Amino acid sequence: MPLNSLRWTAFTLALLSLAGWSDCVLAQESGFLDRSLLADPSIVFSPTSGDEIETDRDSFTPATTVVGHHKTIVEAAYSFIDNPSSRETHSFPELLVRYGVSDRLEIRLGWNYETGGGGSVSGNSSFIEEEPLVDEIENDGDLLYGLKLFVNEQADWLPQSSLIVQANTPTSGSLNTTQFTLCYVLGWELPNSWTIDAAMRYSATAEEEDHFNLWAPSVVLKVPVGTKYKAHIEYFGIFSDEQETAQTSQYISPGIHYLITPDLEIGVRVGWGLNNDSARFFSNVGAGWRF
Repeated sequence: MPLNSLRWTAFTLALLSLAGWSDCVLAQESGFLDRSLLADPSIVFSPTSGDEIETDRDSFTPATTVVGHHKTIVEAAYSFIDNPSSRETHSFPELLVRYGVSDRLEIRLGWNYETGGGGSVSGNSSFIEEEPLVDEIENDGDLLYGLKLFVNEQADWLPQSSLIVQANTPTSGSLNTTQFTLCYVLGWELPNSWTIDAAMRYSATAEEEDHFNLWAPSVVLKVPVGTKYKAHIEYFGIFSDEQETAQTSQYISPGIHYLITPDLEIGVRVGWGLNNDSARFFSNVGAGWRF
């Protein structure tokens, strides 16, 4: 991993840690558990995430919530990926605009540009993993569009869940095939305000004459620390099916995000590959704004 990237990631983590330090101290004084959430479960299980923004970019696993009627969330991020056998990947702006047409349905429109080699670790962009030559530079842009439907609230052991249907159409680069993706995400809010979410993505895609399927399971544990600071640990993988050269990549990824206001957040996550086909290291930093 390049030294400059390591320094940059460490610096970002330090800034976020300092930003949340005062909130952590206050939380220790007032107690970790918010009793009001247990007294009124509707606050916890609201499909629009209630009083604070919840973006899909916080982790590879998207949120189980939707934006809310006549509300908009704008998300953007930058990713750096240290690929093992090709040039490093730079991905920006990973832009996603989400608008709530009702309390249960949102429309989604986004755009992203990637340069380098390898694939993506962002849940807000195409997760197809190309295999360029070692010295080859890929420059790919793609347009994202789709819907997110809130399916049901949590009820006892029945998890809260949502369904995402979207497509990625190339706007530049070597790929010329639209990638269709289905994602089902579910999760539980625990009594101590911890959250565990899991998702399964499926995509039917192609590279030149090679048509194949991609599966991307993921699971994330999110832990609030104070009132504005939240950390998570996540596993996700990308597996191909019926591809000429099979792809299998798996990652472990911690992350942290900070609420500047209930409608504005910043966050960073890093990750390491768990097998030889995976990128050695990645980092992602971004923000979300609700209005």
